[in-house]
Amino acid sequence: MKNIKIANAPCSWGALEFDLEAEAPGYKQVIREIAETGYAGTELGDWGFMPTDPSRLKEELGHEGLDLLGAFVPVDFSDAGSHAAGVENALRVAGLMHGAGFPDAFIVLADNNGSVPERTRNAGRIRPEQGLGDAQWKIFASGAEKVARAVKEQYGMPSVFHHHCAGYVETPGELEMLMQLTDPELLGLCFDTGHYAYGGGDPLEGLKRWRHRIRHVHFKDYSARVGAAAQENGWDYFEAVKNGVFCELGKGEVDFPAVMRFLEETAYNGWIVVEQDVLPGMGSPKICALNNRKYLTGL
Repeated sequence: MKNIKIANAPCSWGALEFDLEAEAPGYKQVIREIAETGYAGTELGDWGFMPTDPSRLKEELGHEGLDLLGAFVPVDFSDAGSHAAGVENALRVAGLMHGAGFPDAFIVLADNNGSVPERTRNAGRIRPEQGLGDAQWKIFASGAEKVARAVKEQYGMPSVFHHHCAGYVETPGELEMLMQLTDPELLGLCFDTGHYAYGGGDPLEGLKRWRHRIRHVHFKDYSARVGAAAQENGWDYFEAVKNGVFCELGKGEVDFPAVMRFLEETAYNGWIVVEQDVLPGMGSPKICALNNRKYLTGL
C-alpha cells in the first residue's frame, strides 16, 4: 500500500473529547511518542489539547516530523439550536489547521457522543426504538451538511462524518440513514472499523458498502469477548472502553488482512489512523502504539 500513510491520534493516549476525571498526558509527550513509534501523522485532538496558535502548532508538529491530517469536531446535530455553535466550532478548528499549513486536513464531524444517557448506557446493543425519528433525522442531516458547507466555503477543506458508539449514528442502519440523507459532495465518511464492529456490523462489508463515500479510515480493533461482557453486565460505553473493548490490532475480531487487501484493490490513497481508544491514565499507550505499528508492518 505504497500511497497510504499511517497515523495515530491523541485518543490512543486517553486524550478524549469527553469530560473525564483523570488527566491525559500532555501534547508534547503524545506527539513525541507518536513519532517515536513510527507514525507519520496525527489528528489534532480536542480543542486546546495542542497549541491553538497556528505558528506554534506548525512548529511543534514540524519538530516531530508529523503531518496533521484532521480534527474531531463533535456537534449535537439532533438539536437544531446547536447547529450554529457547531459551525462556529468547526470553522475555528479548520482555521487553525489551515493557518498551520495543513489545508487538506479533514474536519471529522460526529454526534456529541456520550451525551445522551440512553445511548451511552446501551452502546453496542442499540435497539431501533432508541434511535431518531424521521423528523429528527432530517434535522441531524441538515446540521451536518450545514457545518460541512461552511467549512468548504470558507476554507475549501473537506468534511467527513465519523459513526461512533454512544451517539445517534452507531449501527449500520443509522449510518445508512445519514449517508442517504446527506450530499456526498459535502460530506464524506470517516470509516472506523472498531466502532462499526461494536455497533453490530461487519467492517469489511461496511467498507464495501460505503467505499464510494469513504475519504478517511480509522483502524481500530474490537474485542467481542469484552463486548459480550458489556452486554451481560450492563456496562455503559465508558465501562466497556475501560475494560478493553477496543484492543490492540490483531487481537480482536476485525479482519485487518482482508481490510488491507480491499483498500489496496480499490486504490485507497488516504490516511489510515490507528486508534486504540483508552480512558485517561489507562494502560501503556506508547507500548500499544508500537505493537499496533509492528502489526501493520507485519501485514
